[in-house]
Order: sequence, then C-alpha cells, then structure tokens
Amino acid sequence: MNQADQLRQEIQRLVAEFYQVTHAKQPFIPGQTRIHYAGRVFDEQELIALVNTALDFWLTFGRAGLAFEKRLAEYFGVSNAIMVNSGSSANLAVIATLCSRQNENPLHPGDEVITPAATFPTTVAPLVQYNLTPVFVDCVLGSYQIDLAAVEAAISTRTRMIFVPHILGNMAPLDRLIEIARRHDLYLIEDTCEAMGSRYNGKLLGTWGTMSTLSFYPAHHITTAEGGAVLTDNEALAKTCRSIRDWGRDCWCDHRTGNSNGACGKRFSYQIPGVPGVYDHKYLYSNIGYNLRPTDLQAALGLVQLEKLPAFEQARKRNFKTLYDGLKKFEEYLILPTWDARADVSWFALPLTVRPEAPFSRGDLIGWLEKRGIETRFLFAGNILRQPGFVDIPHRTVGELTNTDLVMRATFFVGVYPGLDEARLTFMLEQFEAFFNNRV
Repeated sequence: MNQADQLRQEIQRLVAEFYQVTHAKQPFIPGQTRIHYAGRVFDEQELIALVNTALDFWLTFGRAGLAFEKRLAEYFGVSNAIMVNSGSSANLAVIATLCSRQNENPLHPGDEVITPAATFPTTVAPLVQYNLTPVFVDCVLGSYQIDLAAVEAAISTRTRMIFVPHILGNMAPLDRLIEIARRHDLYLIEDTCEAMGSRYNGKLLGTWGTMSTLSFYPAHHITTAEGGAVLTDNEALAKTCRSIRDWGRDCWCDHRTGNSNGACGKRFSYQIPGVPGVYDHKYLYSNIGYNLRPTDLQAALGLVQLEKLPAFEQARKRNFKTLYDGLKKFEEYLILPTWDARADVSWFALPLTVRPEAPFSRGDLIGWLEKRGIETRFLFAGNILRQPGFVDIPHRTVGELTNTDLVMRATFFVGVYPGLDEARLTFMLEQFEAFFNNRV
C-alpha cells in the first residue's frame, strides 16, 4: 500500500468519525424537535463516497456517473437510464427528445398533451417552452391521480401524448391509460419523480410508458442532492436524449480513454455541408441541446443511496400504514388517501383533504400542526392554471376542474419518509387527536 492509499484510508476513518460526532441521529424531544415532512437519510457511507470522489477530483460526469446509470437501469430493468442534474431537467430532456427532428415521429408546435391540472410546475413548463398545447383535466379526490373519464373526453385530432405524473408515489390508472394511448397512437410519458419504487402488478412505475423521469432531490426516495434521470427502452430516443443532455452534440464517445481520435476511432471523419475538409465530431451538434449533466459527486452519492432503496421503500410503507390507520377514525372530517388494489405504493407522503363540510379549515389544522413542530406541505401547485406564472399560457381545459380547485383549497400532506421513527409518528397522531378533541 502506497502513501496515497494509506492517507485515503485514514481520511475515510476520520470521515466516519466525523459523521458520528456531527450527523448521527439525535433523540426526539416532543414539542421541541421539528418533524420534517421529508429529508435526506444517510450515514457515514455517503460522506465517504463523496470525499473519495472529491479526492479523485473528477468533478464532472464520469466514472461514477456511468456506474450509477448502469445500476439504475438494472434496478428498473430497462436498457437506458440517462442521469441529469434534476427531475425538472429530466422532464425537459424528455420533451426536447420527443420534439427533436431525429425522432421518427416528432411532436410539433400546437400538438396537444393531456395532463392533470393538479401537478408540479416543471411537468408543464417544458410543454410551454416547446410550444405544445397542454390539455388540462381534473384529478380524482383521494388518489389525486388523473381522471380517466376526462382523459377520454380530452382527446382530439391534435392529441399526441399523455404526460402523467404519479402523484405522491401513488399510481396513475396505468392499465386504462396504456389502452387509451395504444388505441389513439399516443406517447405515454410517466413523471415518476415522486414514485421511485412503487409498483403496479409487480412491475415498477417508470417502466410502462415510452419514457419516464425520476428525481433525486433530497425530499425524494433517494437523493443525489440535486439530480434526476430519464428511463427508456427505446434506443433511438435514448441516443437523442443523451445528445440533448450533452449540449446537443452528436458525439457519444467516452473521451477519458486518452485516444485522440475518440473511442470510435472516427472523430475526424465527419463532414458538414458547405464546410471544406473534415470536422471534429466532438463539436458536431445534431440537436438543440443543453448542459443538463450532473457531477460525479452526485452520482457517487446515488450509488450508495440506491443500495439502501429497498429499506427506504419498506420504511415509507410502514410509516404510511401507521399514520393511515391512526387517522381512519377522523374520516368524517378528512378525505384519506385511496389507491388501486393492484398497486404496491412506495409513498412519498400521506395526503389529506379537509372535507368542505368540516367545522374547520385546512389553515386551522395545519396551523395547529406547524405550531407543534409538524411540517406540512400543500399538494404542490394545486390548480396550475391559478398560479401566476401559468395563468396566461396557451392551453385547453376539459371539464370544470372541480376536484383540482378543492385540492388547492383543502389538501395538504405530512411526511412518511424513512427518517421518521415510532416516537415521531406517535407524536404526530397525538397532535391530530388533540386538534379534533379541541375543535370538534
């Protein structure tokens, strides 16, 4: 063992010791310790992975990134996992890919995309940016997933795609959506950013559509700090998506090999019409792209987190069941979550809607919880069309969006993430009970 190896081992030992001193979980003090709705769950392994990668000082997407993509593809059982720098970037990359001239069946400006109005902003933003027309439909209370009847009613001669988010880890009605997409020759794209690990009939969400997206933001099922990914089994779309992620360049070689002529050996064999001589393939751009690449530090973190995902999934399901069972007695006042019997849900959170006839408001209930240190969140944008940035976007609406408006007024969620233990869950249920005893 050389001196560098010895120093690396000593650094790893000190990092593990630092974790125990600085980051080890502290005891829960009821009423004082804040109960977060989500958060990163980690130990010394993640810190060591980050420091190891930093010591190598390969900062941009590299060896760890390629390894993470390979492991992620294996976990989902797909041929391609393309890591990007956020789930929002993943949505952008998917829409850019489907609009690319390289796509055999590209989307065009004015084409319609059916999507729920109860959503996250960056599911819709790429549609606006690429001059596609979002067609907004209502959601179903309880599941908060897209309303199938409205989907059927929304289809027109311009419809090209259904872009469906799996809200809060729960499952959109995939069987019917797949049938509708096939019948009308539509793309079905899954936004799986909140649903990593959820399954339908034993098959992971994110593997049913043409393409799907993931997010590794710290609140989600695993974290790479910022980060996301695109999944697909379509090789042509995967190639285009990688190009769009990597500035739009045509070159696919790994240039870390040291071969000046590229891994393919053809780097200086390309021509551009009107330009005399050969052109460096590394600087040939076949798509209008972006730099959506993550860092190797993020990927190194993801490799460790991915190993822990099965345990994270079980903790989320266990925590959800504890809260759900404890809140069933309050169904007179709250709409509790519902899900398909064929779904095995790895919950992102537990959503609750205050019934319109309840003798209190959402503000009353979340005010009580927040004052006692229990974090709550609204269901993201609520009705996206009521958000200031989206009020005037070109769109079409099917139906009155009645449920979506109720979600915006009365729905919130609390956490079920793996960082919650029995003491915290018990305190949460006690505070719900205290509110109802006090107000009802």
